[in-house]
Amino acid sequence: MGKEVTVNVPVINTPGVRLQLKAEGCPKELAVRLGYDLCAEEKAFLSRRKRVVARALKQALQLDRDLQEDEVPVVGIMATGGGARAMTSLYGHLLALKKLGLLDCVTYFSGISGSTWAMAHLYGDPEWSQKDLEGPIKYAREHLAKSKLEAFSPERLASYRQELELRAKQGYPTTFVDLWALVLESMLHGQVMDQKLSEQRAALEQGQNPLPLYLSLNVKENNLETLDFKEWVEFSPYEVGFPKYGAFVPTELFGSEFFMGRLMRRLPESRICFLEGIWSNIFSLNLLDAWYDLTNSGDTWKQHIKDKIRNLEESPASLTTSSWLEASWMEPGTALAKAFKGFLTSRPLHQHSCNFLRGLQLHQDYCSHKDFSTWADCQLDSTPGQLTPQEPWLCLVDVGYFLNTSCPSMFRPGRRLDLILSLDYSLSAPFEALQQTELYCRARGLPFPRVDPSPQDQRQPTECHLFSDPTCPDAPVLLHFPLVNASFKDHSAPGVQRSPAELPASQVDLTGTTSPYYLFNMTYKEEDFDHLLQLSDYNVRNSQDAILQALRTAMEHRALGTRPPTVRN
Repeated sequence: MGKEVTVNVPVINTPGVRLQLKAEGCPKELAVRLGYDLCAEEKAFLSRRKRVVARALKQALQLDRDLQEDEVPVVGIMATGGGARAMTSLYGHLLALKKLGLLDCVTYFSGISGSTWAMAHLYGDPEWSQKDLEGPIKYAREHLAKSKLEAFSPERLASYRQELELRAKQGYPTTFVDLWALVLESMLHGQVMDQKLSEQRAALEQGQNPLPLYLSLNVKENNLETLDFKEWVEFSPYEVGFPKYGAFVPTELFGSEFFMGRLMRRLPESRICFLEGIWSNIFSLNLLDAWYDLTNSGDTWKQHIKDKIRNLEESPASLTTSSWLEASWMEPGTALAKAFKGFLTSRPLHQHSCNFLRGLQLHQDYCSHKDFSTWADCQLDSTPGQLTPQEPWLCLVDVGYFLNTSCPSMFRPGRRLDLILSLDYSLSAPFEALQQTELYCRARGLPFPRVDPSPQDQRQPTECHLFSDPTCPDAPVLLHFPLVNASFKDHSAPGVQRSPAELPASQVDLTGTTSPYYLFNMTYKEEDFDHLLQLSDYNVRNSQDAILQALRTAMEHRALGTRPPTVRN
């Protein structure tokens, strides 16, 4: 132990090859936490947060007594992506919940892509939900309204290069996505933000804020499109990990080097801007992903998922005798065929993160584990040699490549949600992502309410839609808030008719070809920012009665214990 030994290796035609070996002790405790349960820190947070939620519910619902801990319902915010549009609208929704005194009723706060830009900034202040939100909103307005040319000035480009060189010296692989992260930071903040995700724990110490959950997808760097292989990766201030494998590392260790569950080389924790680059990584696509985006429709997505479900339901024996990969491509294995396949599926601007699962044998008897099977998303699960623990790197992309939802974080074992506030920032098809989410969850045995809007709601969606499933009492109640301009056109506030002078502020263009809120626009006029913010604020405040009723229903379910334990396939 600890002694270095040199071994001469006899190699033909290459004399003098020597191998230097040294045995060193490894810690008995793994640095990777294995298990599907919540971490101890999150369990402690839940106990603290329930006290805050209980007080908020007593006031909001005008209860005549204090709630016991087991009577407190768990409420989650589920925000979609949508670039600057999602960030702006999310500020409006949170502002309304704050005005209504309902923000303290929320326990979990999940987001993807553009929603995470607002979340990451808010949680830089440990008391953000206890303060007036006008400060963060003014900050966002200022930076969205400014010119973005400064982000590409020679001085900024030189600073990006210096930081990437420093990052490389620290041991991080640097890719184009890291450059995108720095450009995004410049556009959203105009300065270097020395904040880290683990520092957001300060915002949870007293249970004073909801627990933020950020999501990404791990995909294959080559050989497969995103729809054929994707694994959810969850980021929280406490830990980062794969719900599918039940493997997590402390947040401050994400990016460090691991092998067989042990920390081999600790790297400095990344600034949060590099994580924002991951959460909104729109660059690691291949040609098949791009083709899917161009030709996708709701029916196409549904048929694709149904095909995958049929494949997943095949027995392991049939999978081993007929590989899906071979059947999918029907290729003879020629060099030309392989080169063409590589051309279609390679990701030239891929993202790289050290794989903290590397070397672990997590596939042992995985088919018999209900939680692993719940999150299985591809037939590679039948051939564990091709799963993520065998990869040297993670390739993380925006969740929107597959499904514009942050829903999976709500169904981790131990998170028993009673009510979900679904904040949807799509400009078209206001129920499509939610219907896709239902299909995805039900295919994996996850309790999710039926999403079946009426033809009238499809044609003219209102500010708030309630979905529930009486036949599945374990499914949470869901309140869906699509991004629509309905009664806001005629009302400046709930129940307050607009005057003629106020009508211009109601013209929020969400559908036209000239809409300022298209996905890739990162520069808003101040009036456009204000109109979208006011619209989102109004839509929630106009739905106050529906939210309060949903809270009462969720509280009754929790208190009466009418919801049986979740049963997963």
